[in-house]
Amino acid sequence: MATAKPTGLFARRIADDTRRALEEDVGRGDLTAALVPEDRRAAATVIAREPACICGRPWFDEVFHQMSHSVVIDWRVAEGGVVAADGTVCELRGPARVLLTGERTALNFLQLLSAVATQARAYTDAVAGTTVRILDTRKTIPGLRLAQKYAVTTGGAENHRTGLFDGVLIKENHIAAAAGIQATVEAARATAAGAIIEVEVENLDQCQEALDAEPDRLLLDNFSLADLSTAVETRNARAPGIGLEASGGVTVETVRDIAETGVEFISVGSLTKDIRAIDLSMRFRQG
Repeated sequence: MATAKPTGLFARRIADDTRRALEEDVGRGDLTAALVPEDRRAAATVIAREPACICGRPWFDEVFHQMSHSVVIDWRVAEGGVVAADGTVCELRGPARVLLTGERTALNFLQLLSAVATQARAYTDAVAGTTVRILDTRKTIPGLRLAQKYAVTTGGAENHRTGLFDGVLIKENHIAAAAGIQATVEAARATAAGAIIEVEVENLDQCQEALDAEPDRLLLDNFSLADLSTAVETRNARAPGIGLEASGGVTVETVRDIAETGVEFISVGSLTKDIRAIDLSMRFRQG
């Protein structure tokens, strides 16, 4: 099963991520793999120890391709596909030293990104049948934000802003520094033309004040279900064009109840922050 070849900026970012990771792990050389004869060839199988939504194939491929063009990878699960516990993810053949040296770096990418995709899939499955959209946040591993945001979309959720440069999210400290919600939203309209303008509010009074300022979206931070429902009713009556996003303490168990209040978006920091790597292992054999 072939992997679509990444192009453009995406391909360059994957290559850069991989280069840094290999430099970090291999350094001046793999002292242990050097004990294996240079001409020895091997085969390996990556096994999933638990069910997962697989993500990260481009990074996994790039690890071995940067080390040797003679490594052949036969994928058994599509990017974004689901594998069962004890299922085969892929098989590899090539120089034994290369497979041994690249094993941990390649698995690190695959385990991390599959964990993000699996988490995203769990949340989107939990709100299936509603119209709510699950969003990620900027709570990502430094240096791997684009990789994690790619994994979020692979799992079926969506990206919030990528960084501070492509969206306006006005929080409490911004409001205090700019002397109020209305003034801050007006300043955003003047300086960030074309960007989504969002205001974070912490209670229903702030919600009503923010609706009067007419941003594109309100972020309802740590609202109770009752207050979320009230915010939706107020918005529908006063400013139906403004989107509402719920955030704060969202779990897989609570996300559907939040979706059913009528908000359009739910942002979940744990998609990229509170994750546990998927348990994958690589079994070697001479080949």
